[in-house]
Formats: sequence, structure tokens, C-alpha cells
Amino acid sequence: MAASNPLREALTSGKFCYVVELVASALTREAKLLEVASQLAQVPGVVAGSITSYAGGSMGHDPIRVGTAARARGLTPNIHLTCVGRDRASARSALQDLHALGLENVFALSGDYPKAGSSDQPAQHFALDSVQLISLIAEMRQGGMKFWIAAAVSPFKYTEADCAYQYLKLEKKIAAGANWAITQLGFDARKYAELKRYLDERNLRIPILGSAYVLPPKQAEGMAKGKPPGCWVSPELLEKVREEAKAADKGQAARLERAARLVAILRGLGYAGAYLGGDHRADHVRWIIRRSEALAPQWEQCAEEMTFAPKGGFFVYETPASAPPPRKWVPRILDTLGRMFPVKKESKLQSALAAVCSWIDKRPGAAQSLERLEFAVKAPLFGCQACGNCVLGLMEYVCPQTCPKGMRNGPCGGTLTLDGKCEVVDQRCIWNDVYERAKAAGRVDDLRVVIPPRNLSLKGTSSWINLFLKRDSRPENPPPPFVLPARSADRPASQTGSPGVGKAAAAAAHGSALVQIHPREK
Repeated sequence: MAASNPLREALTSGKFCYVVELVASALTREAKLLEVASQLAQVPGVVAGSITSYAGGSMGHDPIRVGTAARARGLTPNIHLTCVGRDRASARSALQDLHALGLENVFALSGDYPKAGSSDQPAQHFALDSVQLISLIAEMRQGGMKFWIAAAVSPFKYTEADCAYQYLKLEKKIAAGANWAITQLGFDARKYAELKRYLDERNLRIPILGSAYVLPPKQAEGMAKGKPPGCWVSPELLEKVREEAKAADKGQAARLERAARLVAILRGLGYAGAYLGGDHRADHVRWIIRRSEALAPQWEQCAEEMTFAPKGGFFVYETPASAPPPRKWVPRILDTLGRMFPVKKESKLQSALAAVCSWIDKRPGAAQSLERLEFAVKAPLFGCQACGNCVLGLMEYVCPQTCPKGMRNGPCGGTLTLDGKCEVVDQRCIWNDVYERAKAAGRVDDLRVVIPPRNLSLKGTSSWINLFLKRDSRPENPPPPFVLPARSADRPASQTGSPGVGKAAAAAAHGSALVQIHPREK
């Protein structure tokens, strides 16, 4: 008999449900986690605890071990799996660990950029993005592993490029295999309605959980400054929270009421449930649920009052359409050359270039010289970093390696709300350029193509040779699919994934971890 999964069962049945976010921090003992998990498991409507990984860019406890501990206390875990420090092989190993332990729910995320002070080099942090991770999980599911995949989306983006790409990227995630989605936190009912309408109009009817965050003063102050990345509080809401904090209860009643109103709005808009953060106390969670049910008939009035957005912000269905920006000369010239010499199509030209590249490839000195020539051309024009897997043509001639996270399928969600700047470096997010160039060329629909992860072994080699010899990684030449090893379910857990998973299962009810509440990582 298959083990039950209350989260999956609730979402597939259409029953409005609740997931509570828990952060497994490395600061204190696991006793707090076990206590919280036990209490939340008794709250009607709460179907899972969402166990974070690398929240805020800081290393915490292994979410697989922590999730196993939560399950031991009756709370179904939803395991956050990030791309931080992982390539396909290490991600596959973590997923095999989950499968061995019978943990079905996976929240696939790019992950927060590691905080300053990490000994790793930036290039080592990200070899996958969330779309590619979802594709891998879906492959493993097809291979026989049982996974229920969640994706993230942030409707709280107020520039056209940022907002459009969040929705385009969610479409990619759904196409890649995501079963359901969770929004980033926000306090703007119009954006919650916008996301729901966008998906409904495209018949993308996957269950969506909207975030209902209990906003304390300290977190409000940080979010007003864009910290953590991707989370934002308007000046008006910040002032309101400051005033509420002057009450005898330090604003507790007001922030619980706000969360309950958000839940009522989500229910009224047709969301599948609420993702609760900011307060994990079982009595508070129970109060929010009951209060939201009482407010349900007044959800439209609640929505009218929950409109904390920047002035002049972009809304898909409200902002007048803008004219496409003028095209830059480099993309224009390269497009012209591509039409004149269609080297990617089966032709005599392609065959001739493949023969030349094959000849060069057999001569290491010549191959290295060609790679250096290619780099000399691309570095000043595109910021090339010689990855050997060039996808400039799929990204409107913007190099993905100029993104600090190396994302290949869209922005991570951590851009600053008001100006679309990167969360890591003080520059405009590269995906703004990709979108604007695609819009200028009339190719926005092409941005829905899922780009596979780069072949790491090709770094420092010529992408021209790799292209014509068909050994690079691109949509028409993806990595080989996962095949479930024979009798893997019969092997001990410690042999089916990373060496530590057996210890993780054994230590699930003992080790050390802390449950805190933190805005979700991207």
C-alpha cells in the first residue's frame, strides 16, 4: 500500500489547504523543530511543513534530515532543493536520497546567492537553474521515482521585463514538469489576481499557493530596503507596521489580522491554498485559519485595502502597452548574418563547417588557437567566459555567464523590486536586456524555450567546434535522460545517494537544527 501524501491529496482534490514554512538553521538544537512539527501536525488544514535550504544565502542543516524529523512527528515535509553548489550529478544524488527515504514533495529553487565570506568561487555556486532542476526531477520521476514538484514564482515585480519574465519562466517550469507553484511573499492583491488571471487565460491550471506572511517590524524594515532579495515592503506598509508596533502587544494582533486577510483574498481569488510564513506558532496559525474563514465573504473588500505597490509600477492588465525599444546594432548585424549563413540548418555549409571543425579538433594546438580566437571576439562583445556551451542565439546575444548565478532560463526572482537591479552586483539584471531585445525583435514567444544545463567538461574549449560536432548542451541536444538503476529500492539508503543519507535517516529524531521563519529563497 502506497504511503499517503496529505499535501498532494489536498492539492489534487481542490481542498483549500495550508503549508507552513520552516527554516532549518544551524544555530540551535533540533528539539525546537520537533516541538513545532508536532504542534503544527495537529492544526486542521495544515498539510505540510516546508523545510528550507540555504535560506538567505547561509548554510543550514540538511533539509532532508530535518524533513525526515518533521515526518517522524506527524508533519508531512515539503523539501526545498536548491541549485546552490549542485550540478546534475549532485542534484541526482540528493533526489536519490529523497526517494530512498520516501520523501515525495520537492520544492525546486535556484537558491539564494551565498553570502560574502564563502570560500567557494562564484562560478562554483551554480551549475543549474530551477527550470533545469525541475526537468531533472521530472526525468527521475519518469524513471520510476515518485516526486511531487513545486515551483516558485514572484508576481511582485513592477517593471515590465521583470514581471513578464517571471511569468514566462513559470510557463517553462510547468512545461518542464512542475505540479504546483508557490508565490513569493507580497502585500498587493492586484498582483495575486494578475498571476491567477494570467495562468487561467493560458489554461495553465496547476494549483497555486499564495504566500501569506506575518510581517514583524524588524522584517518590514529589512524588506523596505530590499532584503532579503526579492522581498519588498512599500513605504506606506512600513509606516503602518511601525504604528502597529506601538501597541501594547507590539503589533501582534494587527499582523495576524493582515495575514488572515491575505488568506481570505487568496481563497476568494481561487488559489489552492496559503503558504504561511513569519509565525510558526500553532495557536497563531490556527487563529489565522479561523479568522480567514470568517473574513471569506468580505474578501473583495479586503483586496481593495491590500494594495501596497510602488507608484507607477507595471501591471500586465492595467499598464498601457509600451512601444518596443530600438534594436541595438550588434543583435541586428548578427541576425542578418544568421539569415545569410544559416549554419544551424542541415545544409552543405553546415556539413563543410562540421568537417573543418572535426579536422581542427583532432589537432590540439589548432583547437586551442581557435578557442582563443573565439574568446578574443566574444569577450569584448558579450562578456564571454569560455564555457564551451554558447547559447547567445537563444538569449538575444546576452551571455548567461555574465549573470552571477549563470541562469539560462530567466531571472532568479531576487532582483530589486523598483529598478530591476541584480541582487548580487550593482548592475541591471541581464534578463532585462534579453526581454527588451526579444520584444524589439518580435521574439518574446521564443523565450519560452527551455535551455538545458551546460556541459561542464567543455569549459575552455571552442563552442564553435562543440556546436558543429554536436557535443554541446542545447535544446536540440540535451543531456541524456536519467534511468533508474536496477533494484535501487532494495539497497540500503546509504548506498542509493550521498554517503550521509543513511546517517540522516538514523539521526532524524536526534541531531540538531533550529526552526525559524524566513522569507523564502528564490
